[in-house]
Parts: sequence; C-alpha cells; structure tokens
Amino acid sequence: MNKSGIIQFASLLLASALALSAHAETYSVDTAHTDITFKVRHMGISNVTGKFEKFGGSFDVDPKNIKATKGNLIIDVNSITTGNAKRDGHLKSEDFFDVAHFPEIKFVSKEVRDVNEKDSTATLIGDLTLRGVTKEVALKIKGGGIINDGWGNERAAFTANGKINRFDYGLKWNKAVEAGGLVVSQDVELNLAFEGVHKLPAPAAGSAKVEKAVKAKSAK
Repeated sequence: MNKSGIIQFASLLLASALALSAHAETYSVDTAHTDITFKVRHMGISNVTGKFEKFGGSFDVDPKNIKATKGNLIIDVNSITTGNAKRDGHLKSEDFFDVAHFPEIKFVSKEVRDVNEKDSTATLIGDLTLRGVTKEVALKIKGGGIINDGWGNERAAFTANGKINRFDYGLKWNKAVEAGGLVVSQDVELNLAFEGVHKLPAPAAGSAKVEKAVKAKSAK
C-alpha cells in the first residue's frame, strides 16, 4: 500500500470511530464522585443543607445530541444526613419522608427542552416520586465533559439544579415562628453533581500491532 493509500485508510478508520461515538452512551452513576444535596430555608433567616449518601442509577449522554440525554435515579431515603442526628431522625419520621413506608425516592427522565449547545445546557423534564407521590419536575442541566480515564473507562459528568415544593409530596409538617413565617420553608432547592462511568470495549487482538505498522509506513 502506497503512502496515499495508507492515509486514506487511516482517514477511513478515523471516520468510522467518530461514527461509532456519535450516539448516546450509557454511564453508570459513580457514587464516589457524585453528590445529591438539597437546601431549605430555616425560619426565614438561614439555610439547612443535607445530602443522601446511598443511591444508584444511570444516564445516557451524546455530546452531539443533547436532546438524547436521559437518566434514572433511585435514592435510599434512610441515608439522609444533615449533620444533626436528631434532625435526621425527624426527617425520617412520618412528619416528613416516612421512611418506614416510603424508603426510596425515584426519578425517571422523560424529555429534554431548551437546549443551548453553545454552553451545553438544557432543561431535563422527568417524574419525581417521593413519599408515594409522583410529580413532574424540571431540572436545569449543564454538561461537564467526557474523558477517557486511562483505565479502560470513559467518564462523563454533568450538574442538575432545580426546586420543588415539598407540600406537593405530602411533606407538610411545619410550625409558625413568632416573628412570622414558618420554621421550614415549602421550597426545597436541589443541587446535584453527577459523574458516570462507561466501560470501553477491549481493543481487538493485534490492533496495536496494526496501528504501529500503519504509523511506520506513513512515516516513510
């Protein structure tokens, strides 16, 4: 094969690789590098933040087609923590999450809207099931990038932010404060940062030798 033929062959291989990558890949949520946090106003003057430590799920990402983004998530409500054991116990009780009867929170995406390819943002619409109630929510998502981690994995990351009214899901416990207002606000701010892992296929046997030979001939 002459030099021109080798270059054409290499170009064909590159085009094939790009074609294979131009579709949504599924990434398993990497729990060690993912944060699921929330924030709520306390007595109208400060914020209480918390997080869930146990969860699982996956998401599909195609950097060339943001509308193909989708995902699902299951959260173990019993893993909630706000840095205060007494408060955590109250949140797990019937006044709030009622963990004994509703141990999981679930999210399943449905569609993507308002795509802005310039800054990799969009609105992800999905169903959030909490305390046995399912409501549609909108999350503002922003892509963080896709890389090869060097250990045979492809990693993708994105953030998702939104707000829900806890009363919509039956979490209606509250008390009035003397100065006016409520101890715990109705609105809950959601802040999520995901990292996922996609296992790359093992290279075909002998592919390294072929690549080395092509590079050697191209150099002549």
